[in-house]
Amino acid sequence: MGTYEAVNKILVDLFHEIQEIEERAIITSDFKDISGNDMHILEAVGIKEARSMSAVAKDLSITVGTLTIAINNLVKKGYVVRQRSETDRRVVLISLSPKGKRAFYHHKQFHDQMVQAVLENLNEEEERSLTAALNKLHKFFRQYGEEPVKS
Repeated sequence: MGTYEAVNKILVDLFHEIQEIEERAIITSDFKDISGNDMHILEAVGIKEARSMSAVAKDLSITVGTLTIAINNLVKKGYVVRQRSETDRRVVLISLSPKGKRAFYHHKQFHDQMVQAVLENLNEEEERSLTAALNKLHKFFRQYGEEPVKS
């Protein structure tokens, strides 16, 4: 198998496996009522101060309307708290409830384990090479998301 075929197979397999394994790892008996996508929304909301719906939607590259549907479900399930801004009543702020924070840290633990497993036996040069390659891949995805690459 040539380099192109090997890289293609690895990337395709990795994306599939990460999504599948992450779903199994983070959706435990404590968090069985939410999806992996919900976990990523909780991650975008974050554990710091309350954030506006528009800021979170922008971070996720989705519309506020799409986020509103997801947030409504997460509020009903007790993961997110919604409140109006004290300074501008038109602005809706969202933050994680204590249950949402537990889910956030559970998800973070999976990511920490994944990164540690990747970096575990790499020397500094390999770490730099991996980081450079992943940055190129990230740049491709960001550009592709803005305007599909023409063939």
